[in-house]
Amino acid sequence: MHELIRDITLCILFAWGLGLLAHFSRQPLILAYLIAGFFIGPFGTGWVKSQESISVISELGLIFMLFMIGLEIDLKKIVRAGKVILFAAGGQLLGGCLLGILFFAGIGLAIGDGKFDALYLCVACALSSTVIIVKVLYEKRELDTLPGRITLGVLVLQDIFAILFLAVQPSLDNLQIGVVLLSVARVAVLVVTALALSRYVLPRLFHQIARRPELVLLGALAWCFLIGEIAERLHLSREMGSLVAGVSLSTFPYALDVTAKVTTLRDFFITLFFVALGMTIPIPGLSVIGLAFVIAAFTVASRLLTTFTPLYLMKQGLRASLLPAINLAQISEFSLVVIQTGVAANHIATETASAASFAFVVLAVLSTFAMGRSDRIVRGLIGPLKRIGLRDLDHAREGEGTDEGGHEGGHGEIRRIVLLGFFRSASALLNQIERQNQSLLEQISVIDFNPVVFRTLSDRGLHVIYGDVSNVDTLVHAGIGKAEIIILSVPDFLLVGVSNEKLVRHVRTLNPTARIVATADLLADVDDLYAAGANYVTVTRISDAGELYAVIEAADAGLLDDKRAAMDAQLSERREVLP
Repeated sequence: MHELIRDITLCILFAWGLGLLAHFSRQPLILAYLIAGFFIGPFGTGWVKSQESISVISELGLIFMLFMIGLEIDLKKIVRAGKVILFAAGGQLLGGCLLGILFFAGIGLAIGDGKFDALYLCVACALSSTVIIVKVLYEKRELDTLPGRITLGVLVLQDIFAILFLAVQPSLDNLQIGVVLLSVARVAVLVVTALALSRYVLPRLFHQIARRPELVLLGALAWCFLIGEIAERLHLSREMGSLVAGVSLSTFPYALDVTAKVTTLRDFFITLFFVALGMTIPIPGLSVIGLAFVIAAFTVASRLLTTFTPLYLMKQGLRASLLPAINLAQISEFSLVVIQTGVAANHIATETASAASFAFVVLAVLSTFAMGRSDRIVRGLIGPLKRIGLRDLDHAREGEGTDEGGHEGGHGEIRRIVLLGFFRSASALLNQIERQNQSLLEQISVIDFNPVVFRTLSDRGLHVIYGDVSNVDTLVHAGIGKAEIIILSVPDFLLVGVSNEKLVRHVRTLNPTARIVATADLLADVDDLYAAGANYVTVTRISDAGELYAVIEAADAGLLDDKRAAMDAQLSERREVLP
């Protein structure tokens, strides 16, 4: 016990120290944690030698990480996700596994007689890192964008796939239909037990302790370890149990509160997990390094092929097809769990497992940088892809004569009023125009690169141009110089590669006489936008404040129900492009 406490102390100290260096040098924190683990582990200085300590630290970190991942999986959203995410995930998983088994078996890795190196690697390479992706997309504020939602949807289905593989993994040596059915039955018992308890027992308990934060936290942890222990008794694993525990709470009324309270513990134990993982990475020989780079190269190439292709075939456009492929181009922490279970079952050689861990480290670093610069990468790729014959959505109507709005193929003439970018404010504006002055829609052009917006507006007969508003060439080719009123309604935090101030300057240079309406996130931005050339600046918080004050007045006058009824009536009549 004293040795375990000393080992955890070393883990935290070195993780924090190297984490600070990584922060100040703008390097990925995960890389710092892995290096910290390698430095103090048995292959480094040897300050932490106990395999038992490493195992306990790693398992605790993994249990908490999978529990939190489960909490973030909303099964209702998966059901409502639609065919884009389902087909994208299906294509990526099936295509990745098929290419993986062919590739790794083709280069000579074992696939039978009790050794399944090729199978484990194909599964490992088909899974992407939830921790890395969510962290980077959150920092870039892209979780709620279309590529972000597609990426998260694929991640959820990858986790479900990993659960199914772990269920049959113990039976690979004797893979018979009865054994597989028994494994699936065990998973079903675990899931049904967890869902039943979370549906009929937990709500009453948590309702009683909702005002006691420490009991809510303890209850969540108790639930995590209880389901983990049930999974262990069913000959599954505590890690799988913790994931199921999280999923069963994901639609729970207190899930958000639980997530908030467990987040700090999660970060602590995730740090321990990556440090412990670093301890297990030996100094690689040339053969291990070579195989690791082969695994990394295959992962990137297969992800681009199997993610981009189904999205492109579903007419999501080049940008929305490339971004999820770049986001998903790494190996998952879950992959390391799969690999380690294979090592424990003697299904996979130690050298192969070491190469997979080394490939994880390489891709964790490279993908973090790639995701941070994904928009720049995509802009660089779109041109070559078009030159080799791939068409983007801006060519979707070529050769059709006229579009639904009655315009000659392609973009057609720019209208008097132009919406640069299309987000919720623009969606609400169009709906308002439809209700108050529908003839005005004939004078509006929209420029945006969201494929959902492009198709929906085109189907409604509006003039829409598919393009990136941050690209000056897009504005020039769209004919922005002929517009009379130009509205910028997308907030700065959603703009990619540009700000509202820079966009106003570009537009004013291209069109000196247009009346430009811009949006300010901060009050301090208003003067900067006027100085850049805007004629009017909207500040959303001001209109929100007026609405909230009216709600307070209605509440004081006892008319809040009437106020709500009026709002409900307005909402029921709206037919917006973006919900």
